[in-house]
Amino acid sequence: MDQPMRMKNNGQISIVLNSQKRSSVRETVDSTPQSLPQEHVALKEIEEELGSLVGMEEMKKMVKEIYAWIYVNKKREAMGLKAGKQALHMMFKGNPGTGKTTVARIIGKLFLKMNVLSKGHLIEAERADLVGEYIGHTAQKTRDLVKKALGGILFIDEAYSLGRGGEKDFGKEAIDTLVKHMEDRQHDFILILAGYSREMEHFLTLNPGLQSRFPLVFHFPDYSVDQLMEIGKRMLDEKQYLLSHDAERKIREHLSAAKNTLSPMAFSNGRYVRNVLEKSIRSQAMRLLLENCYDRHDLLTIRSNDLVFTKTASDNHT
Repeated sequence: MDQPMRMKNNGQISIVLNSQKRSSVRETVDSTPQSLPQEHVALKEIEEELGSLVGMEEMKKMVKEIYAWIYVNKKREAMGLKAGKQALHMMFKGNPGTGKTTVARIIGKLFLKMNVLSKGHLIEAERADLVGEYIGHTAQKTRDLVKKALGGILFIDEAYSLGRGGEKDFGKEAIDTLVKHMEDRQHDFILILAGYSREMEHFLTLNPGLQSRFPLVFHFPDYSVDQLMEIGKRMLDEKQYLLSHDAERKIREHLSAAKNTLSPMAFSNGRYVRNVLEKSIRSQAMRLLLENCYDRHDLLTIRSNDLVFTKTASDNHT
């Protein structure tokens, strides 16, 4: 996409995260004052938390815009001006491991601090948590989940799976129940649906009321190799490990090959990096045990022969 944010004909605001392209929207946001009055401490705290995330520059800017919109609306209301409440249900589109759940938690914290949500908690759910085994069971399970989410966020990952079972599947009943509660309780909780971009586009066609109820649509692109390396280094730094020069080179080469050859399900971005590093740390521990070598440098360093990778298609040809 050429722009990180655009207004669609259906009223949705579409936002692209991790975008490296400049746009008129970015220039507008960048021109806002960087220093905020003390009363905006809630935003400052959330910005600090977002600052610890790799990439997502557009997300960080959009959080400030959402904050400003809610804050100014409260000021308008105090002055007796029109400030109609807008539903804040969202859709997150992107591959696994691109930060969707992390961002949902941060948004919950922000809305709690701003009194948009009374609790700010996050209820994570998937198809099995909503779809029952007999007529009426699904509607009850879905209602119960919404009840638990009141005052917070209901986050449904792989939401498109609710529409995969055909006409006789109870998934459609879950969708219909969610749509009803999104309208009836639209200011009592926030629903965030997440999943692959193409599948989510199809999902929106399953109920005529779905698309119009998601005013905010966030796109989470895959991380670049440089961003994945930064994520990995931060993970290791937190655990007090570091990579040897050769190990760093091999990880970078592997990530580049994996991004090009593995399916989105197999290559899960930040999650993929975390799995590689966790396996490699265990491998390093076994090597040190066998070598009976425990000086500080050895305990800190992950070497190239410690690395444990998932095979890519290119590995099979070497």
